[in-house]
Amino acid sequence: MNRDGWDSYDNALAENVNGSYKNELINNHRWKDVLEVEIATFEWVAWWNTTRLHQALDYRTPVEVENDYWRIASTSEKIKIRANA
Repeated sequence: MNRDGWDSYDNALAENVNGSYKNELINNHRWKDVLEVEIATFEWVAWWNTTRLHQALDYRTPVEVENDYWRIASTSEKIKIRANA
């Protein structure tokens, strides 16, 4: 528990992502400057969302899951509109 009364279990998902970020990217390099870290971070986040498979998402990417959500949501909305017409 930290000084504010919170512990890592209060935000387990964020702690997991931050741990992966540090282990997979930050701790494995010697960085020249902050700009290099920022660019690598943007690239890592893009990879995390578009390429990396996530066990919690049935080994799909977050982008795939989001696309499926919007495809289903838009179909559901069209059905509701037609049913009310």
